[in-house]
Amino acid sequence: MRYEFHPEAEQEFVEAAAYYEQNVTGLGQRFGSEVRHAIERLLEYPELGSPMDADLRRLVLIRFPYVLIYSFTPDMLRIVAVAHARRRPGYWRSRVNR
Repeated sequence: MRYEFHPEAEQEFVEAAAYYEQNVTGLGQRFGSEVRHAIERLLEYPELGSPMDADLRRLVLIRFPYVLIYSFTPDMLRIVAVAHARRRPGYWRSRVNR
């Protein structure tokens, strides 16, 4: 299985990592490692996240207040959002093709 980020999700990921790194040296790198580890787990077990609806799931990161919003098919994991868990719920919904 492959994975891809929605372009806006990739931007969220980069910006969050940069924010953490700016505030505490090494923290952005730890955030990036946690996101990559979560993606690796999802590639192996795509049903790991909690269902949000028929097509979307969410996986809560362990050490950071972020969730990965994603969908998957047998050959593709698509990260729709790297969303802060406590800010602007549902802002990413326009990224999902219905």
